[in-house]
Amino acid sequence: MFLLHHGEDELATMRWKTPGSFLRGRNTTITQTTTNLSTMASKRDKISDSCSRCLSSKTSTQDGKARVKRVSIEGNIAVGKSTFTRLLQSACPDWEVMAEPVSHWQNIEGGTSKGTGASPQTTVSNLLQMMYQDPLRWSYTFQTYSCMSRLRTQLQPPPARLLSSEGTPVQVYERSVYSDRYIFALNMFELGCINSTEWAVYQNWHSFLVEQFGHQVELEGIIYLKAPPKKCMERLEHRGRAEEKGVELDYLDKLHVQHERWLVEKSTEIHFEKIKQIPVLQLDASVEFQSDPEVREQFITKVCAFFLLHFHPTAAVPVLTT
Repeated sequence: MFLLHHGEDELATMRWKTPGSFLRGRNTTITQTTTNLSTMASKRDKISDSCSRCLSSKTSTQDGKARVKRVSIEGNIAVGKSTFTRLLQSACPDWEVMAEPVSHWQNIEGGTSKGTGASPQTTVSNLLQMMYQDPLRWSYTFQTYSCMSRLRTQLQPPPARLLSSEGTPVQVYERSVYSDRYIFALNMFELGCINSTEWAVYQNWHSFLVEQFGHQVELEGIIYLKAPPKKCMERLEHRGRAEEKGVELDYLDKLHVQHERWLVEKSTEIHFEKIKQIPVLQLDASVEFQSDPEVREQFITKVCAFFLLHFHPTAAVPVLTT
């Protein structure tokens, strides 16, 4: 069983609760819970061990350093990427899982300006909100900044604990510089919110930066969380992010189409050879995996099998027994 980030009291309550545990007599309940506790602990340990061992042999660069394997989690707005990243972090603590830098977009400190008083004032802008409120004015600015923030994330050196682990070091990103271009910026261009000149400039500097940094921003795999736009809309409304109040279903429909073209149909024009050939693991995120231990277990099993298949083809795929 995998636990997401909850408060400590809630976590303690959830930890070993199983369907039906509290619907029987007291003695039966105790036996049932104890049995489930042992089974779940064993299953959790096996999955965690599989995550540690699924990349058990290091791959090295010419200088002898371990080569980090980089994977991005892609999917529509509110499809469940943040929940899934927490699931991965909980199940595979040896991996480094890096969240989308949303807070950076919400809090941009501008230059100091003189107010009515003598001391200068620092302005703080919410670029995410500005983009949603006036996409024609702010889409190019937002996509430029969001891509730069993603680039910084992907360029962060792996921590020492990752490089010293027994297996191949793994970094997992919530979206990437590639989805920034081939999903969101492209979508804004097709909607007319980014004009042809801005689009040409964006593509030019994007290609330059990706080529300059080379393997430092390359991906070895993509995990595509797929769900119907209506399901994403339900989750978007439920989480209640202030900046997204004006988002309509039609916008999510268009983003869904962009993801399908890029990751399923392979019809999006991609300008980087390695990304054209990148393996993609597709997971059905329409199910409520946050609250379903069995589905969460299946997801982690599929991720480990995907890593083994594409990173170490000769390794055995872990089989988790009940």
